[in-house]
Amino acid sequence: MQKTKVLYVEDEPFLGKIVKESLESRSFDVCMVADGQLVSRLFEEYKPDICVLDIMLPNKDGYEVATSIRQKNPQIPILFLTAKTQTEDLLKGFQAGGNDYIKKPFSMEELIVRMQNLLQITYRKSQVSSQTISIGRYEFNPQRYELKLGDKLRKLSYRETELLSILAENQNFTVNRKEILLRVWDDDSFFNSRNLDVYITKLRDYLKEDTSVQIITIKGVGYNFLVGR
Repeated sequence: MQKTKVLYVEDEPFLGKIVKESLESRSFDVCMVADGQLVSRLFEEYKPDICVLDIMLPNKDGYEVATSIRQKNPQIPILFLTAKTQTEDLLKGFQAGGNDYIKKPFSMEELIVRMQNLLQITYRKSQVSSQTISIGRYEFNPQRYELKLGDKLRKLSYRETELLSILAENQNFTVNRKEILLRVWDDDSFFNSRNLDVYITKLRDYLKEDTSVQIITIKGVGYNFLVGR
């Protein structure tokens, strides 16, 4: 059986050694690097299945590394390891292309569960054939992370795509807020609930050129994605 390939970026030698050996003992194949500047070349050569990134790195921080990786591969799961717990730091990580984060110090069991969850989500998405979804006058391609209106093309982030996919699946129906949080962020914490508000505002702005498309807030319940016929 082919091992899952992990690109692990960590500049703390002691922690790096422990995590690398622990993952390898669980049948992962691990390529570890300590310098953010070296990641781009290694990513091309190693072709990982998942990336685990520290944020505080020499020469190029984890945010920059994630942005670079996401440009090369929009689908690959990225997990941040971080000692930073401020809301703005975590939001910056998601905006850079991260799919999840885990706070230091952490247990190996939690790290592995989070990695496996991201890998399963990525696998399920890869099984869905590429298709374009009509949303009013817009054309939405979730596999390409694209929203198109006429000749205007907008590239979406990972979470924008995930959220719009859920809404598009439920055109003219109400989607429960908690269901969205669990599907997109894997938990319904207050922090992620605030993130959802931010992303809903973004999508409303992206879709504003077609007045037949509306994201209606149903207070205490969720959202009704109204799309005119």
